[in-house]
Amino acid sequence: MLPNHARVGHKVAGCWILLCFLHINFCAGSSGKDSQGQDDLHAFHNNQLDLREIVFVIQSQRSSFHARRADRRRADLAEQARALAEEPPVVLLLHTLSDNEGDWSILPLLPHLSSSFGRNSSWIVFLEEETNVKMTKLVQVLGKFDKNKEWFLGKPLHDDESTIIHHYAFAENPSAFKYPDFAAAWALSLPLVVRLANKVRNEPLKSDFTIDLKHEVALYIWDNGKGPHLTAVPELCTAPQGSAPAQHCATTVGSELPACGEAVNTEDIFVAVKTCRKFHSERVPVIKKTWEKDALFLEYYSDYADPSIPTINLGVPNTERGHCGKTFAILQRFLSSAVPSTKWLLIVDDDTLISIPRLEVLLSCYDPSEPVCLGERYGYGLNQGGYSYITGGGGMVFSREAVVRLLNSGCKCYSNDAPDDMVLGMCLNALGLPVTHSPLFHQARPEDYAKALLAHQVPISFHKHWNIDPVAVFNKWLRDDLSARPSAGLNASTKTEL
Repeated sequence: MLPNHARVGHKVAGCWILLCFLHINFCAGSSGKDSQGQDDLHAFHNNQLDLREIVFVIQSQRSSFHARRADRRRADLAEQARALAEEPPVVLLLHTLSDNEGDWSILPLLPHLSSSFGRNSSWIVFLEEETNVKMTKLVQVLGKFDKNKEWFLGKPLHDDESTIIHHYAFAENPSAFKYPDFAAAWALSLPLVVRLANKVRNEPLKSDFTIDLKHEVALYIWDNGKGPHLTAVPELCTAPQGSAPAQHCATTVGSELPACGEAVNTEDIFVAVKTCRKFHSERVPVIKKTWEKDALFLEYYSDYADPSIPTINLGVPNTERGHCGKTFAILQRFLSSAVPSTKWLLIVDDDTLISIPRLEVLLSCYDPSEPVCLGERYGYGLNQGGYSYITGGGGMVFSREAVVRLLNSGCKCYSNDAPDDMVLGMCLNALGLPVTHSPLFHQARPEDYAKALLAHQVPISFHKHWNIDPVAVFNKWLRDDLSARPSAGLNASTKTEL
């Protein structure tokens, strides 16, 4: 039997959330199990760890596309449990646990996980929506570790050089600190969860900004050497499902760009590039050499009208930082008759490198009639009732509906040099509109990310020209052979994501 809290449900933020597990018919030959299934059953039932001791937390999002993906992952876990003749484990969808905007940053969620599951569970396993799990293998792997001790398990990533996205931590030896690749799944033993939960309750979380969650969670757990390091688990993998390396893995991930049918048409995207006079000769030529040709509708917005580019002066003075006035002028122009009416708006900096064809593929998964705000998600003050926002350098994507709601709300800049992405985040939070995260958008350069992380991504954007050849970076990371694109799909297969 499941523990009472799992069978009945649990109460979070004043609401009852019923834990529903979807059952999908399982058939493998006349006996219901093939030889591999018999081996899995034998291995599973000889393991000392009970499946009901594992709580899965899928790091899901509110967007309809992401919610469907999370439901599919939950259904797969339930199906595997049924095939093993076991009751399903507790599977939580992170975006449904409460109304707290900061839940995606994990740490504020630990007290709830500790109080709800601390007595009957041994492991909290975190999955991303695209993380494939082989249940029998995962149970075997977790069974190797003493569940009564503190464990922090995952696939380790490390920095080759100190980086701004990690606040230049461990500058003398960046590779010494390991943090988990969330796509491979990561796990905390309950003794560690309980201790961390007490720490969160008793000591206010200090960080104002949430930038790279996996690194920041690892730093919090490590606690300047007082807590456990990340323990590397080779079976937690990011190898593609079905590949030869994946045979020994408990987890795998897809190595393709999410696609949901035909790519969005180029004429459905309007591109706004923020620039200024001093960068006309330095940054704009890079865009023209790389990705400008892939955009049908594109305008450069500056503090100076230069017909040779051409640029458009929106009447907003240039500012050294923030650019909020310019961004809101772009939003207003997008809804005016001055530009073609499109379903999507992409706002980028003049030093953003982006693949428009890949963006067209990704946008096939989102409904432009919904208020979609998509990009790389950062957080500000999430532990004190703050808000999420799309960081501007990696590119901010808005559906027309999102722009309409933003401007109709009366939200505006408190100054022209206010941080535009953060002001937009405050507006979206006030409206109750979700900020949708994609790890394929990048606020920094390829050099600022772990090589093992980028190895299983199909990146959409990078940002900044500092100390790199931006054209070479674009050609290496973002250029595609258009003749090889199936329906503009850029994937080895055209399997549709739910």
